[in-house]
Amino acid sequence: MRIALFGDIHANLEALEAVLKDAVEQGCTDYVCMGDIVGYNANPVACLEKVREMGCPVVKGNHDEDASGEHSLENMNPVAATALEWTRKQLKPEHRDWLRNLRMVRQVENFTVVHSTLDQPQAWHYVTNKFDAMSNFSYQFTNLCFHGHTHVPRIFARDSRVSEIEADTIVLEPGIKYFINTGSVGQPRDGDWRACYLSYDVASSLIRIHRVEYDLASTQEKIRAAGLPESLAERLSQGR
Repeated sequence: MRIALFGDIHANLEALEAVLKDAVEQGCTDYVCMGDIVGYNANPVACLEKVREMGCPVVKGNHDEDASGEHSLENMNPVAATALEWTRKQLKPEHRDWLRNLRMVRQVENFTVVHSTLDQPQAWHYVTNKFDAMSNFSYQFTNLCFHGHTHVPRIFARDSRVSEIEADTIVLEPGIKYFINTGSVGQPRDGDWRACYLSYDVASSLIRIHRVEYDLASTQEKIRAAGLPESLAERLSQGR
């Protein structure tokens, strides 16, 4: 079994379609989504319906929660809030209900999935270094956990200590716990504009980070046509 793990799609349909096509070419047979299907970009409905039709395990992201609610967004980053207000208007009640009912944490096969962290998944904490990862490991009851939220692919490991592994491919070692960020399909923030996802070959314990080119210009044109903030279009080409 080879599983494609993807998330932080953020309504970027061109990136999502490119990732799913590449996953098939890589031999992936199963799929798991880290959440944040909507927000920022211009195709929230199309992305949501595509993921929902796949029937794969999905966990809730913070933008999924905010887009499906009615609460005030005044304390949020203004650009993100503007995009979410627009997104709310695009979603039908059935879309909101589906997002609202997503679980925060799921166990799939031999691993756990969460959008942010296991210690307080509803608080949407960011894990950007090994010190942030330490508290998560205390709540991780499987040796392997995948997450998203930061839009940066990272691999943290814990044996006698917590460390970050800088590699695009790793083979999981017995007795070591791993907390792995799958990066972002629709809005990478590590300086590489290409869509990002992971594959996990269960039989060989091989995990690989994949980067996929997509029709960036079309995504940017849709953002502008929708009247969303220009910065959302510009940042995609910068991978920030």
